[in-house]
Amino acid sequence: MRRFCHLIAVASIAVAASFAATAPTLALAASSAQSTLLDLNTATPTQLKSLPGMGDAYVHRVIEGRPYTAKNQLVTRGVLPQSAYDKISALIIAKRPAK
Repeated sequence: MRRFCHLIAVASIAVAASFAATAPTLALAASSAQSTLLDLNTATPTQLKSLPGMGDAYVHRVIEGRPYTAKNQLVTRGVLPQSAYDKISALIIAKRPAK
């Protein structure tokens, strides 16, 4: 019985250590994914134009519509049609502008 308890304790420690080792990795992956998103409020025209389906007219409309508090405002404000928004929604973010 004592040996069984020892085995359970060692297994528990091993599982806890593996979770502790992956937690920073998951946090790093999440932060790097957020850092690759293009902020609608600060992106340059060149950066916006690099997005799929974004031409000069759409870029101009996005810049003229700033600031945004949510990326879906591109559609709700009529800046972009839903089809154009669907192409870029996974690549953009709208960070709240600093006051």
